[in-house]
Amino acid sequence: MAFILKQNDTSPAISAVLRDSSGAAIDLSSASAVFHMKAVGASTLKVDASASVTDPENGAIQYDWASGDTDTPGTYYAEFKVTYTDGSVESFPNTENLLVTIIPGLS
Repeated sequence: MAFILKQNDTSPAISAVLRDSSGAAIDLSSASAVFHMKAVGASTLKVDASASVTDPENGAIQYDWASGDTDTPGTYYAEFKVTYTDGSVESFPNTENLLVTIIPGLS
C-alpha cells in the first residue's frame, strides 16, 4: 500500500482495515494502537503517536496527521502497531511496511 500527500498537509488521514492471513478483519475491540513512521534509511521515528480504532469489529483504524508530521518531503515506511487486551502486540501490515511519500509543496 502506498500513500502520497504534499508537504505540510494534514488531510486526508491515513487509514486501513487490518486483516489476518486468511483475509478476515481483525477484531480491535478493546485494543489500542499507535502509528509509526520513519524515513527510509533513518534510525529514528518521525511519528510515534496514537491511532484511532474507527470500527473495531471490522478492523478499521486511522491516523490523523498532526502538525509537523509531514513537514519534510521524502519517502517513509509506516505501520500500525496494535496492543491487544492480553498485552500481546502485532504490527500491520505483517509482511511489509506501508510506504508514505511526502512530495514538496509549492509554497
